[in-house]
Amino acid sequence: MTLDNYSLNIAISAAARIPSLDVGSQFHALSLKLSLASDSFVLNALINMYSSCNYPASARLVLDSAPRWASDVVSWNTIIAGYIRGGMPNKALQSFHQMAKEQVRLDEVTLLNVLVACARTGAMKVGSLCHALVVLNGFEINCYIGSSLVSMYAKCGMVEEARRVFNRMPERNVVCWTSMIAGCTQSGRFKEAVDLFRDMQIAGVKADDATIATVVSSCGQMGALDLGRYLHAYCDGHGLGKELSVKNSLIDMYSKCGDVNKAYQIFRGLTKRDVFTWTVMIMGFAMNGLCVEALDLFAQMEGEDKVMPNEVIFLGVLTACSHGGLVEQGYHHFHRMSKVYNLVPRIEHYGCMVDLLGRAKLLAEAEQFIKDMPVAPDVVVWRSLLFACRASGQVGLAEYAAERIEQLEPKRCGGHVLLSNVYATTSRWVDVNNVRTGMGNSRTSKKPGCSFIEVDGCIHEFFAGDESHFETEAICNTLFGINELLVAESFLM
Repeated sequence: MTLDNYSLNIAISAAARIPSLDVGSQFHALSLKLSLASDSFVLNALINMYSSCNYPASARLVLDSAPRWASDVVSWNTIIAGYIRGGMPNKALQSFHQMAKEQVRLDEVTLLNVLVACARTGAMKVGSLCHALVVLNGFEINCYIGSSLVSMYAKCGMVEEARRVFNRMPERNVVCWTSMIAGCTQSGRFKEAVDLFRDMQIAGVKADDATIATVVSSCGQMGALDLGRYLHAYCDGHGLGKELSVKNSLIDMYSKCGDVNKAYQIFRGLTKRDVFTWTVMIMGFAMNGLCVEALDLFAQMEGEDKVMPNEVIFLGVLTACSHGGLVEQGYHHFHRMSKVYNLVPRIEHYGCMVDLLGRAKLLAEAEQFIKDMPVAPDVVVWRSLLFACRASGQVGLAEYAAERIEQLEPKRCGGHVLLSNVYATTSRWVDVNNVRTGMGNSRTSKKPGCSFIEVDGCIHEFFAGDESHFETEAICNTLFGINELLVAESFLM
């Protein structure tokens, strides 16, 4: 019995679901033998099979070898989705441009896939174009397109635009809420992320693990321990938090809020751990001053666990060495990255080493280390060196580092502020005044400092120079009173 296009389509689709490249390739050969490879159903099934088997380049070859009349919007959508699944969003966007060039009529699936690619690459112009096409084609901004637009704008740094899209959506599901909350978290708008989560609860939308992991991350950044504990209890009460991503976020949150014992309790209770689990726990020990415990935990991971260390976990290890002043161990682990695990140190690892040497007041070694780096030092590296100069009072080296920072970030004030602090440490007040005056004349931008305080589960956000808080007057009066008491005590001593 001879196979026709319908039965061959079913067979190829079955190979895609397994997925099995060997079986799918045999059906591809059979389709060529039967002269059915150009049939639109068979063609789309073949493209989908190669994409499902994570061979997007082969899927594209199938499309390019077919006659133009055989391909349609489904063919191109499958190609674009395959590139995204394979971690090649730039290729997905190139395919979208080719699709437009060949005047293939797009649909909602096309725009959904392209928006995902734009979010991953930061291609805001293409994403904005997709938004315009949604409107021009009369597509409804439903939960799927809406959440994709929100995610795209947020990941491209356009949080206000993301919020506008979110506010105009006629209906929002958990994905929409999570996309908006994640956008705020990724943009450093932690309080706004938490407020959105509360609005989500009021709206009666049940959170999922992705939502909880995102909100818990914001709590960790703000030091909102009470709210973090509430979210932990929320997970237990609603059957959530079983995903490892949530456990990792909870470990990170408790560590950043200073409750490292609770973080370690969660860590010990896990039967499965990934490299991020080990990283957040090692970093948690390090940031709470338990640097030896952090290194012991890394040794435990190497001895017991099957998780292979990556570049990120070594950042945690080197941070522990830096905070603990463990210079020899820092050099030891830095060299083991490449010698034992064949990992190429990134600029962040070099920055950790400079910070380690600077904290240990080994400024000559730090300067030489920077000179020997195979990569060009970035602002973080020079800032670490400049910060170390403040404690030792090495003005010449501080000025040199500040010059490098000025070249890399001419419009930022970080280097100027640190340099003025070095001058102040050595009582060079004229130079302090010159630096501050120069900042004013050049209109160098200074981002205002921000702090968070949690009181009875309510988070209060304060910016330097901002008097918008509803209890600003009472707060200032209290601070003035404390200051007067401190001055009086100093005179009595």
